[in-house]
Amino acid sequence: MAVRTSEATWAGNLREGKGTMKIGKVANEMPFTFASRFEDGGGTNPEELIGAAHAGCFSMFLSSLLTKAGFTPERIHTTARVHLTEGPAISLIELTCEASVPGCSEKLFIEQAEAAKAGCPVSKALASVQVKLNARLLPA
Repeated sequence: MAVRTSEATWAGNLREGKGTMKIGKVANEMPFTFASRFEDGGGTNPEELIGAAHAGCFSMFLSSLLTKAGFTPERIHTTARVHLTEGPAISLIELTCEASVPGCSEKLFIEQAEAAKAGCPVSKALASVQVKLNARLLPA
């Protein structure tokens, strides 16, 4: 399977320093600072990147499970809210998923969403973090 590479550079002390993160083959570097991580400053932070990775992984894994169950999703949209708490530590990730899956029952959809939450590779990598799921099947 594939090996993916991302990188980060930090310069300076924690409060006044600054850094950049680059994801894989994406040419743009994204700035991050103390303010973007612990306050409401501009730029990104590691938690947003973890959230994006988790939302993307969950959505793809759910699509795979639904396809194997005989349903073709029209759209799966997932939001991940990553909670950074004292420590600092990531204490909770809230996944909110809305999907349009023609012919799929609500019961089967929720079962597959719970399986995706437990089985996607990013969920497995974050096994020490509590993950809550709110999944909703939209009318087709």
